Amino acid sequence: MKKFKVFSMFLLISLLMGSLFVLTSCGGSGLDIGIVLPTEDEPRWLHDRDRFMAALEGTDFSVDILFSQNSSAVERDNVDALIARGIDVLIIATVDGDAAAATAEIARNAGVTVIAHDRLIRGTTAIDYYVTFDSIEVGRAMGQYLIDNVEPGTFGNPLYLYTGSPADNNAFLFFEGTWDVLQPRIANGTFTVMNSSAAVGLQNSRSLTRDQMANIIGQTTTNWVASDALNLAQANLTVAGDEGKGRVYIIAPNDGTALSISLAFQEDPAITEFFITGQDADPANIQAIINGYQSMTVFKDVRTLVSDSIAVARAVLDGRSPQTNGFFDNGTFQVPSLLTEVVSVDRYNLVEVLINGGYYTADMFTFPANFPGR
Repeated sequence: MKKFKVFSMFLLISLLMGSLFVLTSCGGSGLDIGIVLPTEDEPRWLHDRDRFMAALEGTDFSVDILFSQNSSAVERDNVDALIARGIDVLIIATVDGDAAAATAEIARNAGVTVIAHDRLIRGTTAIDYYVTFDSIEVGRAMGQYLIDNVEPGTFGNPLYLYTGSPADNNAFLFFEGTWDVLQPRIANGTFTVMNSSAAVGLQNSRSLTRDQMANIIGQTTTNWVASDALNLAQANLTVAGDEGKGRVYIIAPNDGTALSISLAFQEDPAITEFFITGQDADPANIQAIINGYQSMTVFKDVRTLVSDSIAVARAVLDGRSPQTNGFFDNGTFQVPSLLTEVVSVDRYNLVEVLINGGYYTADMFTFPANFPGR
C-alpha cells in the first residue's frame, strides 16, 4: 500500500504557479490521477478537495490535487505540471469551459483520460467522461421553489434573476432549468422580471437559444463573486420602483452569492418579504436558512459526486468501461456522463436531509426552539 506525503520541491513549484499541491504518493515517479479544481476561495471546492482526499486515502492510487486561482492560465500550467508527472487520468473542474478545450486537448495528446468534474468542457472531443449533478434540475428546483411560494391568484409578483459566470457552462444549464419552470409563470403575468430587459423581451419564448440565454446572463451575472452580486442587487433595487418592492422573489445562482443578494434586499426598507434560492448547502447558508435570511438551497451531495468521479477514474485505471447514465452536448459531441441527483432543502427538511443524513452535525449550527425536526 502506498503512503501519501508532500514533496517540498514540487510544493514550491506549485505555489509559484499559484496552485496548491495537496497530496501525492511516494511510490514511483509517475502519478495515477491528477485533480485540478478552480479555486480555494469558495467553500464548495474546499469540500470537494477534502472529499477527494478522504476517498483516496489508503488506496493504491497516487494523486495530486491542484487549485487554479480562477485563472485559465494557471489551470493550463497545472495540467502541464501533472502531465509532466506522468498522470494517466485527469479529473478537472474548469475555470472556463470554453477556454479549457485547448487544455483538454493537450492532455488527450499526452495519452491522458480526461474526466470533466461538475463543469463541462465545451467545443472539443478531447473529453472522455463528464461527472456532474443534474445541473438543469438544479435550476428547475430553484424556479419551482419560488412558484410554490407565490400566493395563489396573485399577479405581477416582482422577480429578480441573478446568474453565474458566463464563462461557466453550468451557469447556462442552471438558467435553462430555471427558465423552463418560470417562463410560463412569467408569460401569464404571475411574475414580472424586474432586472433584465432581455428576459422581459423573451418572456413569451418557451425555450431559449444559447445566445438568448447569454443576453440575459450578461445583464444578471454575478460572476460567482459575492461582491459583484451585492453591487448588482443594490443597483437593481436603486432603480426599481414601488412595483419592484414589497413581497419579492429572487433567483440567487448559488450560496456563495445568495448571502450578498439577501443582504441587499434586507437593507431595503421597502422590501417587506423575500424568497431567495441558492445551491451547494454551504454551512453559512444553512445557518441563514435557519435564521430566515435565505429560503432554500439545492443540496448537491459532494460525497456522491466525488465518489462518482473516483469510480470513473478507477474503472479507467483498471481497464474497465466506466458506468454512465446519460449524455451532455458540449457543442461538439455527446459526452458520456454520470449524473448525480440533487435535493431541494429548506427549513422544513433541513434537519432530515443534512443532519440526520450525516452530511453535517447539529453542533455546527444554532437552532431556535421548536425548529422543524429538532
